Amino acid sequence: MNELRSLLPYLGPYRRTYAAGLVLVVISNFFTTLGPRFLERGIDALRGGEPFREIQIAVALLVGVALLGGVGRYGMRQLLNSGSRRVETDLRDALYAHLQGMSAEFYDRYPTGDVMARTTNDLLAVRMVAGPALMYLTDTSIRALLIAPAMFSISPPLTLLALLPLVGLPVVMVTLGQRVHSRSQAIQAQFSDLTSHAHENLSGVRVVRAYRQEGAETEHFRALGRDYLDRNLHLARVQGLFFPLLSLLGGLSALVVLYQGGRLIMLGSVSVGEFVAFGVYLGMLVWPMIALGWAVNLVQRGAASMARINDLFRERPAVTSPAAPRRLPAARGARAVEYDGVWFRYPGAVDRGWALQDLTFRVPAGNSLAIVGATGSGKSTLADMLVRTHDPDRGAVRIDGVDIRELGLDELRRAVGFVAQETFLFGETLRENILLGAPDDGRLERVAEVSQLSEALPSLPQGFDTLLGERGINLSGGQKQRTAIARALAQDPPVFVLDDALSAVDAQTEARILTALRDALEGRTSIIVSHRLAAVREADWILVLDEGRIAEQGTHADLIGRGSRYWELLRRQQLEEELEEETVGGE
Repeated sequence: MNELRSLLPYLGPYRRTYAAGLVLVVISNFFTTLGPRFLERGIDALRGGEPFREIQIAVALLVGVALLGGVGRYGMRQLLNSGSRRVETDLRDALYAHLQGMSAEFYDRYPTGDVMARTTNDLLAVRMVAGPALMYLTDTSIRALLIAPAMFSISPPLTLLALLPLVGLPVVMVTLGQRVHSRSQAIQAQFSDLTSHAHENLSGVRVVRAYRQEGAETEHFRALGRDYLDRNLHLARVQGLFFPLLSLLGGLSALVVLYQGGRLIMLGSVSVGEFVAFGVYLGMLVWPMIALGWAVNLVQRGAASMARINDLFRERPAVTSPAAPRRLPAARGARAVEYDGVWFRYPGAVDRGWALQDLTFRVPAGNSLAIVGATGSGKSTLADMLVRTHDPDRGAVRIDGVDIRELGLDELRRAVGFVAQETFLFGETLRENILLGAPDDGRLERVAEVSQLSEALPSLPQGFDTLLGERGINLSGGQKQRTAIARALAQDPPVFVLDDALSAVDAQTEARILTALRDALEGRTSIIVSHRLAAVREADWILVLDEGRIAEQGTHADLIGRGSRYWELLRRQQLEEELEEETVGGE
């Protein structure tokens, strides 16, 4: 229950709405509880042979308080339920903004499906606490406070006897409530697993089909679904006990009233009208008690869901902007990049050793640096350091002499245009994917020309305004990579990083892109990571990485002349290309 305290700040902005709703709870219950008194008056007037006008007055009053109580309950529901919707929206917005600021390591630990489950299904359960649960808990409490004195005014002994069975209600709610809480947590956890599996398999449906795994994946999903069903059934068994037990206790009270109240009528201690009013009061009290069990269920489930949401809020990004960020020195065009004794190990990967070891080099402003090496040598990790996907464990990365950890993240990412190895496109138009916040001032056509994307436009039904499918599924791998290059160029960054982003294009297209890039990036600093050595020959300086270390460095001509690691990589690549050509020719 302590987890629900974190919901209070979200209720604060709507305290007037909630206050008005709670006032209407009191007003509606006040008028509702007057009804049995007017019913009593009418019955006694009828039995006593009083003038018909007295009965008419009683009926009119009964109708009046029913209308006023109904209007109050309508307003109560409108205000409290609308307030809970606004709380849900604010909580969702805050959670989404929080998730936007999380670092890469967070998403390594939390599957996308799990995060989606917490931001949808769990938020719904929390909203039910902020709306219906709060409303019914308050409604039940106010009604009990108003009805109990009214029952006492009719007959204190009968009231004590009638309320005696209801003493068991708190015991039932506390005992079963704890089980509801624990089982609700298990259900939400399983729902996360179910969502994660569905998200992952639908995203990778091409791979599933290619390997004929539709049946296996469907069976796996079915197994997760059965487990989710079992957990819900376990909860349903507990919830199923709530209402019968509450109804049993309410039925016992009704039996007591029927027996003892009948005796009091025969003794003349209470009138028939009072007996009927007392029975109505008891019914009005028992039903909210049953609704109270439902509200307690909602609170328990909401507490379990809020705990899962709070787990996300407690996460803190490993990479943040400093409290007092520095600014980069004023400069036009390119900026210098420096790695000074950089060591890095991935979080939780102590057994795998260092991903980067003592990297020290400098790229002067306006120069180009190429990074090559075998798979797993640390090329992409080195590039990621420059945009603070991760921070080094030792050493520093600097731009124009400023440690990038001292820069605001916005300024750093404005300074560095980054094309990642894995291309991600949004389900928007091609134009929106390329510009991504940049002004549409004519640069769209220029960057499309540089990235050789313009040659693909005739095959797209609406050119730049073609709507892309999820992750750009209606583009080829090469078109996706060219779109990503165009997107980075559109931001007009002084430092440009290309992380093996030409792997899906053919050699001729790659050569044209690199030629165009050399012209487009003139006067800028560029870092190109590639597994194709042909793509890095024209770089001003080349680093050869091996197991996270700089194995050698120099210009293309220097490295070839040494006949060492770089020469071996080049020779091996040439042999692979020759074998591939022979294989194609043999066919």
